[in-house]
Amino acid sequence: MPSITKHRHISTNFINLVLLLTVLSLLSPATEAQQHRLGIPSCPNTTTFTINSTYQANRDTLLPSLSSNVTRGVFFYNTTAGNSPDMVYGLFLCRGDISTSACQACVTYAATHISRRCPLDKTAVVWYEECFLRYSNRNIFSVVTETPTIYFLSGRSSIVTISEEDRFEKFVLKVINETIAMAESRPVKENIHEVQLLDLENEHSKETFSGKNWERSQEFPSIQLDILHAATNHFSDENKLGEGGFGPVYKGTLANGKEIAVKRLSRTSGQGLVEFKNEVLLIARLQHKNLVRLLGCCLEKNEKLLVYEFMPNRSLDVFLFDSNLATQLDWQKRFNIIKGIARGIMYLHEDSRLRIIHRDLKASNVLLDHKMNPKISDFGMARIFCEDINQANTNRVVGTYGYMAPEYAMEGLFSIKSDVFSFGVLLLEIISGKKNNGFHLAKRGESLLTFAWKLWSKGEGMELMDQLLVPSCVASEVLKCIHIGLLCVQEDPSDRPTMSSVIFMLASDGTIKLPHPTEPAFSVGRVVTKSIEPISREEVFSVNEITVSNFSPR
Repeated sequence: MPSITKHRHISTNFINLVLLLTVLSLLSPATEAQQHRLGIPSCPNTTTFTINSTYQANRDTLLPSLSSNVTRGVFFYNTTAGNSPDMVYGLFLCRGDISTSACQACVTYAATHISRRCPLDKTAVVWYEECFLRYSNRNIFSVVTETPTIYFLSGRSSIVTISEEDRFEKFVLKVINETIAMAESRPVKENIHEVQLLDLENEHSKETFSGKNWERSQEFPSIQLDILHAATNHFSDENKLGEGGFGPVYKGTLANGKEIAVKRLSRTSGQGLVEFKNEVLLIARLQHKNLVRLLGCCLEKNEKLLVYEFMPNRSLDVFLFDSNLATQLDWQKRFNIIKGIARGIMYLHEDSRLRIIHRDLKASNVLLDHKMNPKISDFGMARIFCEDINQANTNRVVGTYGYMAPEYAMEGLFSIKSDVFSFGVLLLEIISGKKNNGFHLAKRGESLLTFAWKLWSKGEGMELMDQLLVPSCVASEVLKCIHIGLLCVQEDPSDRPTMSSVIFMLASDGTIKLPHPTEPAFSVGRVVTKSIEPISREEVFSVNEITVSNFSPR
């Protein structure tokens, strides 16, 4: 008889199914017979085996072993049968809200069904409302894949998918709340809620956390509190990197020498808990070289901690607004920082799996690595944006005045053009070395934006430039960046370019004629979190997504 090898770690290759089954669990249950009729097989027919072959014997051994391993509280299992080159990999997953007997019945039926419907396939998948079963001749454990994909129809004949964002987001937030409550009352090893589990057991995770400092993972590893206490010297003041709006950030060093940054949510900040949940939901799904990388989290006792890669040069504002440190930022470094920030924002707006508006882009939220490469951080205020909506409104304005677009600060309206405005402010700050916040005090009521626009309009744009840049600057690039910055801070959102247009303009060689910017909105600075009068749901706002991509040569 072929040998069976057992594996108990969680696989990522069926995450979409986990989410789908979660949504389906909200629907009314069908009878067992109905559930079995819902079986949907996928038989690719790309590779097949011959009758009575070694591979068939291994598959026929593996399938019954899956159902026999359904036990109380264990609704996921994976295993292998046989040896290479005829090894068969198999797994099953049951919905978390059904009984052990229902899970076993579903997996047993699936094992029979899949061998009958895909008799000679070396790889196959079958879905039911209550369970999922898969086998393959390739290693499918710890491998992310999004295909094949299926849709289920509910009793109302409507397609059930996880695109029901409001419903899904409420469910995820409910899970996080339950996880926090469980984490505060259970031993460390039990601090994982059995919902939406992923397997990040790969070489990177092992290297980062030495293979034993992280537990069964969710979107990313959960790190034990005592590990972080030791890494940060019990969150000592000597290790404090700074104080954010919702708590301090500490530098830490793990036992293997790896440096980390730990954001510690203030225990008295009820508002900060919302931002914590938001950041957990968003940043784990984002991967870009100009976004800070989240390594893990900790939810133990009363602590709520996020662990990031450590940025040795801290944040952009530390260098930009310090007369001594600013000398380290020559023009080439500043120009590279500008381009890197633009690429990061374009990824959020256009290239990521989710369309995201950051809503708090500013110099202190741009971190710098050891080569001065920029990485956007702090996604606590970010919002997912639907692709078919151009503009939305909120009755809770959060962010920093001076970086906030006027339509957002005054009316609570936000769109991707809100981030474009913030980027324009940041670009002008990088060139001038001056903060927009407080600039009006030194310039008789003028903001940095209106000051820059007046200089540019008079043909004196180089007067805006930080004098520390004189030895290293390229005048044409400086003037181009000022021009782009002024296009980004125009008062009408429809006049502002998209970030893809910004990147195109930044890369242009000077032969492209840029549009003439209108005078920017007046803007002064202070940190704000305020409520405004809510706008009725029926009052829909729409903006023409006008870009500046139609350029003409000089």
